[in-house]
Amino acid sequence: MTVADETVRVPIEEDRDVVSARQQARALGEELGFGSTDLTLLATAISEVARNITAYAERGEIVLRVVHRAGREGIEVVAHDEGPGITDVELALQDGYTTGNGLGLGLPGARRLVDEFAIRTAPDAGTTVTLVKWSR
Repeated sequence: MTVADETVRVPIEEDRDVVSARQQARALGEELGFGSTDLTLLATAISEVARNITAYAERGEIVLRVVHRAGREGIEVVAHDEGPGITDVELALQDGYTTGNGLGLGLPGARRLVDEFAIRTAPDAGTTVTLVKWSR
């Protein structure tokens, strides 16, 4: 079985877990033939959503898997936590908005770096962000 056949789960609790999720995604992307620019974009998007887990929910998980659609291959990233959720998603997706000490570029930045972006959240019920980056 190759990495491309697996679902890779990375528990996220601290900064070193963020690095691990990035490395796992890069390995998967390299196996799929992603170029260096797309690997960097994917790794950066993962950093943004994984750091939100450590900052706001304390712990969660990043799930990576290969997806196939319309003759294309890509990597789906699902970042899930059971933290406080996001009260106003529209506001959270605006550049510069933050409820913490950051620059407010995490979610809107991640959205710009990938080909598909979806978010599901509710106050006190956690957040799930799904990203897809397609190979070129």
